[in-house]
Parts: sequence; structure tokens; C-alpha cells
Amino acid sequence: MSEQIERPEVYVDGTWRRPATGGSAAMVEAATGRPFGRVGLGGVEEIDAAVAAARAALSGPWAAYSPEERAASIEAFAAELKRRARDTATLVTRENGMPISLSGIVNGLAPYAITRYYASLAAGLGESDVRPSPTGGRTIVTRQPVGVVAAITPWNYPQALAIMKVAPALAAGCAVVLKPPPEAALDGLVLADAAAAAGLPPGVLNVVPGGREAGAHLVAHPGVDKVAFTGSTGAGRAIGATTGDLLRPTTLELGGKSVSLVAPDADLDLVAAKLWEVSLPNNGQTCHAATRILAPRGRYDEVVEAVTETVGGLRVGDPLDPGTQIGPVVSSLQQERVLGYVEKGRGEGARVTTGGGRPDRPGWYVEPTVFADVTNDMAVAREEIFGPVLCVIPYADEAEAIAIANDSDYGLGGVVWTSDEERGIALAQQIETGTVGVNHYELHINAPFGGVKASGVGRELGPEGLSPYLRTTSIYLP
Repeated sequence: MSEQIERPEVYVDGTWRRPATGGSAAMVEAATGRPFGRVGLGGVEEIDAAVAAARAALSGPWAAYSPEERAASIEAFAAELKRRARDTATLVTRENGMPISLSGIVNGLAPYAITRYYASLAAGLGESDVRPSPTGGRTIVTRQPVGVVAAITPWNYPQALAIMKVAPALAAGCAVVLKPPPEAALDGLVLADAAAAAGLPPGVLNVVPGGREAGAHLVAHPGVDKVAFTGSTGAGRAIGATTGDLLRPTTLELGGKSVSLVAPDADLDLVAAKLWEVSLPNNGQTCHAATRILAPRGRYDEVVEAVTETVGGLRVGDPLDPGTQIGPVVSSLQQERVLGYVEKGRGEGARVTTGGGRPDRPGWYVEPTVFADVTNDMAVAREEIFGPVLCVIPYADEAEAIAIANDSDYGLGGVVWTSDEERGIALAQQIETGTVGVNHYELHINAPFGGVKASGVGRELGPEGLSPYLRTTSIYLP
């Protein structure tokens, strides 16, 4: 693909405008390292305009929509996302290197499905809840939109993570200012295209790609009522400090270092078959990826061999090829970061059983890598690498396995492998995490997703993902 994509404008108040303060950024294809477009970046002036437009929308036509009308409008938005799904998935793959087989689902179909799901919930928000009082009176509990939402999203799953904020916010009747990152700015503007084509009223969804300065200004803006953020734990702490001081409600979906607990009775053929999707989705650039593999000492060599053989056999290649399993990481900076962790692991005494370098090809590739002889105090076992690197850690018994699993700053995902589902559920309940699977791992749009500890605060998806965008009022009657 040789065409250059030029998107110099941001989307504010239902119109396209050239940024006055943010400048622009070249878009670099992860698989080649070559620029393939340029995008305008918003700054302080554009953020101010977007927040003002969102506030005006809350008292404009959007506020007058009935729940049913709002649901129909969101359905139209979903239809426009579906119409663009194939092209959007390809665009994201070019931006961040995600294999197209995954991108077609999470950046193509998932945004449509999630938006439709919240449209269905929006239609049921019209009725007040009347509750009898213990003293004989009544309480009317009403729900109103929380107001203007600042949605700040990362580059790794840009469409899905954006819509996990935008769709419930719209369903609640809020107005949104979405700030995509520079690395995924082009696909962020696709959301604006869909909103315009669907006829969302001006100011209901504003899309302003930008860098850290724009994001910080948006988080602290006096016109914002709620912040929803997905990104690194470090950035989440900074946002939480700002919004905590402002007493501003905030949802934070942050980093992870999830476990893949292989029980003594696990079927290793099943573990190997699902290893790519559970531990290395999106080239390891996944917050919930189960990159710490816990293996019983009695089967440790067997597990290391199975994991090594599987990872060593993964197909590394062009992410636009449907057969590719491992593509490039997002940038040269991320490539160097991941390779730095590989060297750090070697220096700590861990043993590389496959991978450990960079392929001889253009783009930001890292060989899928497995470390054996890892202890849980090593940096490669404790820190989020965000690349195709796995660690296999031995454990003596079930108690030690749970102790290792929970000896982490993070708690976002996880998986338990066992031939006994009931036992797997019991083990899953002991892991300190927001989500965990038994013999597989898959997010469901109708179930809450989020983390504990340094993995974040709050939940997205499911009806629980709608609640943070609603403000309740209790009206007491005698």
C-alpha cells in the first residue's frame, strides 16, 4: 500500500477544523518503518473548543432525546462503524502491527457489537425506580447523565478501547471528548467519520488526537465531569492524582502481568493450542496477556518444552497477511524497550529457550521469546514488557502457585489450565485479579472487565460499564 493518508483536521462540534496549537505527526507503518500518512494533532485550544461543544450538546438536542431516540441514534452510529469495519481493521494493523486476523475482530467487528449492546441498554433508561421506604414513605431514584466525559485511549487496541468508553457514555446521554494517541490517530478519526455519517448531534462526540499536553489539559479541564482512561499504570497514577484532587469520578484500566497457571493435571496440548491467543495476542502488546506461565515442578521441563516448541513455531510476518501470528511492535522505541528487557532477563540468569533477538527484516519486529529458569523476583517476571516475551516459573504445590500468582503489583487477567473445571474455578477465585479464565480467556461484552491493585480502578463492559456514566438522585417522599 503506497498511498499516503492525510487527515490534517480534528473533529469538534460536528465540524472539521485545522488545529491551531497542536501541530501534526507522521504516521509510521509498524511493519516497514516508513511513513504512510500525516495527521493533525490538537492542543490546548482544540481541547477547550471540544469541551465547550460537549457542554453545549448537553443542553441541546441530545438532551431532549428520549431513551428510545438516543438508542436509535446509537444504533445508526453502530451501523456506520460496521460499514467501515474492514478498512478500519486494516488501518489499525498498519498503525500498530496487530495481525489482521485479530484486528478484524477487535478493531472491526467488536466496536459495532459493543455499540449495539449499549444501544439496547440505552432504551431501558427512561423509567425511574420507585422504592418503598422502611418507614412507610417512598423514594424515587432517578438517573441522569454524568455530563462531559473525557475519554483517553492507547494505541494497542484503539478502536475497541475507545468504544468501550464512547458507547456507554452515549447510552447514558453524556457528551464525549475522545483523545486518541498520536500512534493511532488515523483510526480515531474514523469514529468521527462514523458519528458524522450517523447524524449524531454536534458536540455529542468530539475527536481530538493529541499528545501528553493535550491529554493533561483535558483531564484537568473544569468543564469535564468524568475521566475514562486506558493506558500505562504510570500515566494512570498521574491522572488519578489530578482527578482525585478534583474529586472527579475516574475509570482507570491500566497495565498487567497476568498468570497462566498450569495445574498438574492440565492438558498441555490444549495449553499449546491456545497459547498464542491467551499469552501473545497482538504481539504481546496486550494488557491482560498471560505472560507469566506457572508450571508444576514435576512437569516443569515438559511445560518449558511445549511452550518453547509452540512459540518457536509461530509464524512471524507481514501483519496484513491473514496467516501471520506475530507481527511487529508499534515503534522503534517499543522494539528497543522489549529487547532491553530480553537482555535484562539474560543478565538476571534466566535462560532463553527460543527467540531473544530481532528478525532480519524491515519494521519493528521482535522474535517471540521464551525465558525458562525464571524466579518471580526477576524484572522480566514483575514488570510489564508489552511485547512477545514469556516467562516460565516453577512452583512446588498449589499454595505456592497461588502465592506466586498474587505476588504481583498487577491484577488484570489470568487463566487456569486444568482437566477439572470445578477445581479450576476454585483456583481462579483465589487469584487476585479482575478477570480470569479456565482453559481459555476471552472478554465478553456483557460481563465487566477491569483490574485490581496497579491494574486500575472501575469496570468497563456489561451493565457495570454503563453505571459510571450515570448520576443517581434520590427523591424522598413521605
